Amino acid sequence: MITVGGLTENDRAAWENLFAGYNTFYGRTLAPELVDRAWREFSSGERMHALGARVDGELVGIVHFLTHVSTTSADVCYLQDLFTDPGTRGRGVGRALIEAVAGWARTQGCARVYWHTQASNTTARRLYDQVALDKGFLQYQIPLGT
Repeated sequence: MITVGGLTENDRAAWENLFAGYNTFYGRTLAPELVDRAWREFSSGERMHALGARVDGELVGIVHFLTHVSTTSADVCYLQDLFTDPGTRGRGVGRALIEAVAGWARTQGCARVYWHTQASNTTARRLYDQVALDKGFLQYQIPLGT
């Protein structure tokens, strides 16, 4: 059975391992101070939020999200990071995490939850196509070097 809930200090090592896996998937290595900053933000629960999915008490998936204002609706929720342990994929962990974020966003009065993924992320997109609408937008970025 999958349970989803907040992270505690005891989850830090398992969370770091999953977060490292997420960043490795996208070809990044985060500086330790960024990892520490993220954990502090999640711990305060003011600007950024995190949930974890557990199977048999073991942390096997994480999701990070935040809300922001919108010019065309009530606030919206951005699901920034989602990662599940490769050994548990296909068991509903990702779906449970997305549903938990959607439930949280509803309680906050958000108009929608949205996220980005690479077009080549076919495994995740199979799930995303089942739980959300592909609105056809492309993402553009201007790196600012910070």
